[in-house]
Amino acid sequence: MFVGGFATFSTLYATQPILPRLSADFAVAPTSASLSVAAGTAALAAMLIPASVLSDRYGRERVMKTALVLAAVVALATAFAADFGQLLMLRVLLGAVLAGLPAAAMAYIGEEVAPGAQGRAMGLLIAGNSLGGMSGRFLVATLTDWTSWRVALAVLGVLAVLAALLFCHALPRSRQFRQRAVSIAAVARDTAALFADRAQRSLFAIAFLMMGAFTSLYNYLGFRLHLPPYSLGQTAIGAVFLLYFVGTLSSAWTGRLVDRIGRRKVLWSMIVASVAGLAVTLSDHLALVILGVGGLTFGYFGAHTAASGWVGRRAGERRALGSALYLCSYYLGASVIGTLSGLAWEHGAWPGLVTALAAATALALAAAWQLRNLQPIAAPARPALNTGS
Repeated sequence: MFVGGFATFSTLYATQPILPRLSADFAVAPTSASLSVAAGTAALAAMLIPASVLSDRYGRERVMKTALVLAAVVALATAFAADFGQLLMLRVLLGAVLAGLPAAAMAYIGEEVAPGAQGRAMGLLIAGNSLGGMSGRFLVATLTDWTSWRVALAVLGVLAVLAALLFCHALPRSRQFRQRAVSIAAVARDTAALFADRAQRSLFAIAFLMMGAFTSLYNYLGFRLHLPPYSLGQTAIGAVFLLYFVGTLSSAWTGRLVDRIGRRKVLWSMIVASVAGLAVTLSDHLALVILGVGGLTFGYFGAHTAASGWVGRRAGERRALGSALYLCSYYLGASVIGTLSGLAWEHGAWPGLVTALAAATALALAAAWQLRNLQPIAAPARPALNTGS
């Protein structure tokens, strides 16, 4: 699951650190260049529910393996895009096929991992997301400086192929999966039932707002650091994405903290850390800017770890659909806020962007604060697991 999360984020966000280069090479505005990120996340969001339905019908294991193999092929193809329009089409296709892994992954963990260890398991999956996002971005940025963005994306595509092969070989077989009937009416009923739960609605909103703020910050950070007084090169900008390692540590640590003190306390505390980090980035000193980005990254991944596991826990037998709706909100936030915040950047520079993102994170904090007194649901009985493997 760590390898799956690694491959997903490394390919999905591969163009983020080279947005200034794409903007220059294809002669498009920063907001338009950001569509190379938003196109993939929007397609992924659109395909999450269909992918969750397929995982209910054909199994989590099969859907995840197929998704990673197809995504690796498309990731390789993006290196050969003839123009910006073709690049966007391939990014849409990449997001669409990648949807199978996140749509099934949280349900797989919910079914195959004992309840007392699910926080740690979810933390490991999201740590893979974080490390993949960090490594992919840094690799692409560095290789773009040394060679070209096409060579960089080709190398990343080869690594995606290797990750897919490792995932297919190492993933344990599903033991607790039970096939569910698939129909539009059943999906509609299950969706209505999930949205009837106030907690689920709040968690979906938090996913939309926090992911939107996080993606926006990294989308336009490169543009800021590329301009005076910093005037950083592509490799130096890519090195900033090494802060994702902070997210890796945050996810693993938060997963254990959730198992110990509960999601209610962890979720809002992590959002507060994100808000504080965002405020620090307003400084003109590069060291403080980096510190602020690190604080937001730590808080964001911690909040995501707490919220994503909470969705599956409350969804019960609808956990695949619940996870899909959560992630749909999550990636829609990356697409919608990640693109629209470009207008704040173009008109108000960094202070304008921070103001817009502060509004989003404040709304997320209000939603998390209201969940503190939420009544827990009874944990469903489950068969004993073989813990000797």
